[in-house]
Amino acid sequence: MGKLFGTDGIRGMANRYPITPDVALLVGKAIARVLGTDTRVQRKVVIGKDTRISGYMLETALTSGLVSHGMDVLLVGPLPTPAVAHLTKSMGCAAGIMLTASHNPPQDNGLKIFGSDGFKLSDDLEAEIERCIAEGVPQEDAPPCEGIGKAFRVEDGKGRYIEYVKGIIGNQNLEGMKVVVDAAHGAAYHLGPLILEEMGAEVIATGNAPNGLNINQDCGALHPQTAEALVKMHGADVGVTFDGDADRVIFVDATGNQVNGDRLLCLAAIGLHEEDQLAGNTVVVTTMTNLGLIEALKQRGISVEVTGVGDRQVIECMRRHGYQFGGENSGHVIFGAHSTTGDGILTALKILSWMKSKNKTLAELADCMREYPQRLISITVSEKRPLDEIAGLNELIAQCETTFGDQGRNVIRYSGTENKIRILLECSDGDLVEDYAARFESLIKEQLCA
Repeated sequence: MGKLFGTDGIRGMANRYPITPDVALLVGKAIARVLGTDTRVQRKVVIGKDTRISGYMLETALTSGLVSHGMDVLLVGPLPTPAVAHLTKSMGCAAGIMLTASHNPPQDNGLKIFGSDGFKLSDDLEAEIERCIAEGVPQEDAPPCEGIGKAFRVEDGKGRYIEYVKGIIGNQNLEGMKVVVDAAHGAAYHLGPLILEEMGAEVIATGNAPNGLNINQDCGALHPQTAEALVKMHGADVGVTFDGDADRVIFVDATGNQVNGDRLLCLAAIGLHEEDQLAGNTVVVTTMTNLGLIEALKQRGISVEVTGVGDRQVIECMRRHGYQFGGENSGHVIFGAHSTTGDGILTALKILSWMKSKNKTLAELADCMREYPQRLISITVSEKRPLDEIAGLNELIAQCETTFGDQGRNVIRYSGTENKIRILLECSDGDLVEDYAARFESLIKEQLCA
């Protein structure tokens, strides 16, 4: 059995290894063995999912593995990833599992696993689960009939999360605001529009008719063009677009222009700073963050910590140093005082509440930084050859660094969840960005796409 865990849980094409019922059954047994021995929490596991048709298959297999080894399972149905993380902790469970492939296409799926504290598992715990699966869970370790667990359909999971997330902003009234919500036919298809309506906003909902096969398809945070058109058509104040599991969000302002994750981080950091709610006066970002964000925050006396790519690395840095705010330019925004992971709905509520309380448009709030010209290239590759073994790449990187100097950078990395290589180029001179973008793209396609 090959390596299961990647940079964000287990992920792949549904009904192909490792996203199969057989593996899910083993994962359930291993979780019971590794995480079910903590006497401080109950032997319960929350299972949530997005709207992919393969979620039924995985949910059933996981449940079988867990109950066969004495764990009770709480099935909450389609819910955003941050809701599953919250319920895991608030309901005193040993673990939580979210069945999702996030922004990936409908044919993929995956498992994000949370510990009893609502945080994603550490590398050590993931390795222990993987080792347990590889070695096999002895059948003699399974309990007798009277020790088998039960599975329950939990009907109030949505309500618990709704009241929790609304309470974070004091149930502020959003009356008078017109909001387009694109839920990507994903996990927030019901909750996203509902929460904003309950708070008084007029909602134009789209991407809210999942059929199991349309998640992320020409909609949501990956394709905000639908929201852009609807904002202009309806004269809305703002557009809010989620990804498949609603742990990230991208906005559209009233003119139909996209407001990216860096601008969200910048305006939110400033808002928290003004409210004296920015712990350590520090924001945690990744190497993919635009240099203009770092520049803008430092000009306001706000410190910046930079981590590797991935919301988990951001969260680990926040926990290690006691910081409470950070995120990625992809739209993962982590309000650590309230959530253990990125939360698109919470982020939307925070941004909308600042718009209302400051009586400013999103465009006005987002006009808080100067973006350096940037290109992000994503290329599907036939193999993930070590970067040092790609002929000519090190030389091109060195040449690029010399040309850009301290006015730019390049970041070359493989995706942790897809068979792709990502190239980030950024410089104060946009022409240089385009020049080197063409060079890197040509070299990579020649070497890795044959």
